[in-house]
Amino acid sequence: MAFADKTLTCRECGAEFVFAAGEQEFFRSRGLLNEPGRCPACRATRRRGLLSRPEQQYYEVVCDSCGSQAKVPFQPRGDRPVYCNECFAKLRGRR
Repeated sequence: MAFADKTLTCRECGAEFVFAAGEQEFFRSRGLLNEPGRCPACRATRRRGLLSRPEQQYYEVVCDSCGSQAKVPFQPRGDRPVYCNECFAKLRGRR
């Protein structure tokens, strides 16, 4: 089966891109029957997860071990101790 270059439109950004014959052959060899809906740049961005990953929120806390200020990626509930990175690493090393 002979493949020919096709010009497609990206559904993400609306830019036109070329779906080359070599890419078509590669897709077919991997069992992929559908043409790509996104341009290479949007596919790469999507793979990196930049579009779907929200900014992570950090909370300021005081370390229960050494008393220094620290930032943690979860909201402390108050029923368990919270440690800075250094103290947490020391505690994990003991186990």
